[in-house]
Amino acid sequence: MYLFSKTMLVICLLLPASSLRAQLTNPLIPIPVEMVTGKGAFPISRETAIAADAALHGEAALLREQLTAVTGYPLPLVSARNTGKAIRMQLNTSNEAALGKEGYRLNITPAGVIIRANTPAGIFYGVQSLLQLLPPAIEKRQLMQQALTLPAVSVTDYPRFGWRGLMLDDSRHFFSKSFVKKYIDQMAKYKFNVFHWHLTDDPGWRLAIQKYPQLTEIGAWRVPRTGRWGTYSGPVPGERATDGGFYSAEDIREVVQYAAARHVTIVPEIDVPGHSGALIAAFPEVSCKHEHHPTYPGSSEGPGDNVLCAGEEKSFVLLDSILGEVASLFPGTYLHIGGDEVDKSFWKQCPKCQRRMKQEGLKDEHELQSYFIKRVSRIVERYGKKLIGWDEILEGGLAPGAAVMSWRGPEGGIAAGKAGHAVVMTPLQFCYLDYLQTDWHIEQIGGNHLTLTDTYRFEPVPEEVDPAYILGGQGNLWTEFIASPGRAEYMTWPRAFALAEVLWSPKKERVLPDFLSRVEKHFVRLSDAGVNYAPAIYDPQVRTEKNATGAVNLVLFTEAPDLELYYTFEGVRPDRYALKYTGTPVAIPAGASDVKVVTYRNGKQMGRVLSINIKELH
Repeated sequence: MYLFSKTMLVICLLLPASSLRAQLTNPLIPIPVEMVTGKGAFPISRETAIAADAALHGEAALLREQLTAVTGYPLPLVSARNTGKAIRMQLNTSNEAALGKEGYRLNITPAGVIIRANTPAGIFYGVQSLLQLLPPAIEKRQLMQQALTLPAVSVTDYPRFGWRGLMLDDSRHFFSKSFVKKYIDQMAKYKFNVFHWHLTDDPGWRLAIQKYPQLTEIGAWRVPRTGRWGTYSGPVPGERATDGGFYSAEDIREVVQYAAARHVTIVPEIDVPGHSGALIAAFPEVSCKHEHHPTYPGSSEGPGDNVLCAGEEKSFVLLDSILGEVASLFPGTYLHIGGDEVDKSFWKQCPKCQRRMKQEGLKDEHELQSYFIKRVSRIVERYGKKLIGWDEILEGGLAPGAAVMSWRGPEGGIAAGKAGHAVVMTPLQFCYLDYLQTDWHIEQIGGNHLTLTDTYRFEPVPEEVDPAYILGGQGNLWTEFIASPGRAEYMTWPRAFALAEVLWSPKKERVLPDFLSRVEKHFVRLSDAGVNYAPAIYDPQVRTEKNATGAVNLVLFTEAPDLELYYTFEGVRPDRYALKYTGTPVAIPAGASDVKVVTYRNGKQMGRVLSINIKELH
């Protein structure tokens, strides 16, 4: 029997009428803690200025740049003490505890606009909310013909979690510096504050290390292949490695500075001791087999020996220099060392690793991994950073002070939290953005299923763990099946909207039908910003159920509300003149070879055509 990944869940929360009305009229993503609608509007005119404290020059300049582009007005930057009509930004003279480090108050009246916060980050997030109150066309950064007004509102807002992240895998496919900036721009608009940059893995080493130029001379390039990742043929003798790329130290500094201006911290990942195929391609002597092999191109035979030798002292000497340079480039608190999916069979067969285990009194290879991670942790700490890694770093015991990113489910986060470690929750069943977001017959490439509704159900705090240990959460975009910037955006949005709201907004304010309504409005903003997105919420879905006689019937549904579904059984592409689904399960007629379904709203096709062979439905 064919089933969609999960039966769509519609969450209905009982709210007071006033609160529900506020939800239905609130255009913001993520939804704020409190928003009260006032009367009238503030017009942005040629006389409008941007008044800001000196410490807020960067935030004021970013707002001025965007508004000037669409209005043509000068919008001069003036002192916060200026008394004219202005959009004002002010830091609180005394800390307002409720707002914390990233909260803000936004008050818009016909007389003026003021954003108050304890920190520049809070001001920045207030600006993002202000911009979302303007028409989507401002995202085009082109001169608009219409006058701009801001509706009178009062917003009080602050985040639920301090870690609100997205991860981009840059190893499996290399992305340009300009795209990385664009990705960070889009994150910041929706109040994400951590960009986890996966820079090394088996298929590519993307960061220039001054002491070891071989890492990018060899590890940043592989033979070109096109098609389905993991099915390619391997390199042939004499074939040139021309697919890839890397970032220079100057590139990294530029991106770090760009992100910091938008209050985004970059967490770099140098993946060890497993997933080290690109490093080993450059330095085969730090593997257990010491065999030369090219950088992994996604071929069907797999990456081969991709684990650093835990018994080889040069492994740690190499990592000391590498991590020292990485730490100098990224000013954030954490350095991610991966630690996941280590193939310990290489260690089992390695005389040096076995000798190391005897010397250190380690009973098995899990404890050997713990030994490796603890040594790397000491290196990281020596360079003034904290170590964070995927939940496998718990195996065999974890160094005090290290943080855990729980990806295989909540269990790793629960274990880490109970052991007193800080945790970032990123379980694959809610947070893996490389997963299919609609029916396989429509997208046809990707991992498991993860719909927008599934992502919105994510709860980062397990009941078993003290919330104090949960830093927050993030979405992960692995790129085996994502070879272009447009595809990366398509897989990120709109599911990142759901993560933004889960990680910022109060849990009690999240209402699925209202969220879906706001998502549709923000599709227009994405389009105007030139950002690709998946229209999966409009796609038809199908599941089967048996009636009283045991016959299989079809139930048709969608994520987005208010859609009409039309279907055919005779192989004809459906349109709004085909059979209309009325909500009653449909019997499969004898002789039908396939079912095709499409969605419409107000006479316009909304979703893509779903076509499934009847044999797959039994």
